Amino acid sequence: MKNTMEYRGYVGSVEFSEEDGLFFGSIQGIRSLILYEGSNARELVDDFHDSVDNYISDCEKNGAEPEIAYKGSLNVRLGPELHKRAAVYAMSKQQSLNSFIEEAVREKLISVKA
Repeated sequence: MKNTMEYRGYVGSVEFSEEDGLFFGSIQGIRSLILYEGSNARELVDDFHDSVDNYISDCEKNGAEPEIAYKGSLNVRLGPELHKRAAVYAMSKQQSLNSFIEEAVREKLISVKA
């Protein structure tokens, strides 16, 4: 079972409130807070799609660029010792720290289905 869904390049979380008997979620990877909900899976998906469409439409109406989730750059906190070890390893392989981290993440995800 997946805890996310995708639509028009946006990733949304899937959560459930037992207390309220509702599925709910938010768009991930952007600063704007965009929420959606539904009393069943179909309603949740429909509200997610409507929320993405409305967000994009509102941005267009206001002359703003919609935020792009997961642009390809991120700030990673490793701790000083792990940072040093990674940098030294990358240098010993004559590669940048960025390319080493990208390679490590790619290798870790190779067995994970998208």
